[in-house]
Amino acid sequence: MSSQDLILGRLTTILSETDNSKAATLLKMVEEAGRTFIGGAGRSLLVSRFFAMRLVHAGYNVSMIGEVVTPAIKAGDLLILVSGSGGTETLLPFVKKAKSVGAKLVVISMKKSSAMADVADLVVQIGNDNSFPLTKGMPMGSQFELSTLIFLEAAIADLIFAKGLTEEGMRAIHANLE
Repeated sequence: MSSQDLILGRLTTILSETDNSKAATLLKMVEEAGRTFIGGAGRSLLVSRFFAMRLVHAGYNVSMIGEVVTPAIKAGDLLILVSGSGGTETLLPFVKKAKSVGAKLVVISMKKSSAMADVADLVVQIGNDNSFPLTKGMPMGSQFELSTLIFLEAAIADLIFAKGLTEEGMRAIHANLE
């Protein structure tokens, strides 16, 4: 078996064990939010940036947490955090702040229950509690991060179809100072 087959096989299994109906709930929460704030740490931060960028391309008001130009979160806003463990220490203060001002919280995690998930308005569990065995060739979270990326890209594809978004329209919003 090639490494590519190994990776694709694991991702296919994990995504088949994921409740895909959560994507519609996630997108509904983004639609209803005043503003959406997104974050993560490490490679999960990179995955969260993919999702944030696509939401911006779809016309939503999105900020990445931790950036110097990120405004204050307030009631009516939405915080989406990507955290495999659901307990990333550096993200917990953001959870506390969002909840204290009345913002909603979505946690995308491999854990159904965690410090973040237990206070979230929505938990999007990627896979299930047994979906992430140690797999040689897919070290330190690769299975979660890649599965999450695909899950979120599929959610964006659903959004594109539901809203009738076009490549041209999305491209017109794409950053032009890069």
